[in-house]
Amino acid sequence: MEKVGILIVDDDVASQHALKSMLDSEGWRVRIVPDARQALSELASGGWNLAIVNVAVGGVDGPLFAILRELAGTAARPREDGAARPGQKLSVLFLVPLQQAAAAQPVLERADLPYSLKPYHLHEFFEKVSDLLVESGAIEEPIRAMGGLGLKKSPGRKLRSGRHARRGAMFASREDYQMTEEEMAEYERQEEEDRKKREKERKDREHL
Repeated sequence: MEKVGILIVDDDVASQHALKSMLDSEGWRVRIVPDARQALSELASGGWNLAIVNVAVGGVDGPLFAILRELAGTAARPREDGAARPGQKLSVLFLVPLQQAAAAQPVLERADLPYSLKPYHLHEFFEKVSDLLVESGAIEEPIRAMGGLGLKKSPGRKLRSGRHARRGAMFASREDYQMTEEEMAEYERQEEEDRKKREKERKDREHL
């Protein structure tokens, strides 16, 4: 299977860094674009399994949102050789800053589109991304441990399937999706340790 492709549409630099670090740890192909114009260009090119989009970029009444709403759940573009990608679709996950929630949440819920309020809980957000990649056909099984951090699914929670079941899993309260400073600091610390370890292994190989 081709490498999973995730497009991030966000103009928040801190959010860009956190999302890319998290998704890079899985070896996925990640591209960040900061505005609606570049996002539309990337979407037209195809090849993305999941788009993670901050609703502050373009709003919920602009052309970007209209196109994403149309694309969400539809078949991905064919490969360059014209062959179809069986089972692959484009999933869309919207990020909703709290200051945008009052305007954006009702629109997203009426359209039955998945979203996360910002700030979000790191563990739960990754599970949500994983579930959407399963739904799009990009991966076969949901991932419940992220990049070696051992972020296991909480006991008793079951993976839901189906469009209406997804609403309960995707639509969260603010309390459910808080990324704590301690979690982010621990994540970044382990990322740095992994980077140093990989660098040391690379240097050791070069001296063999």
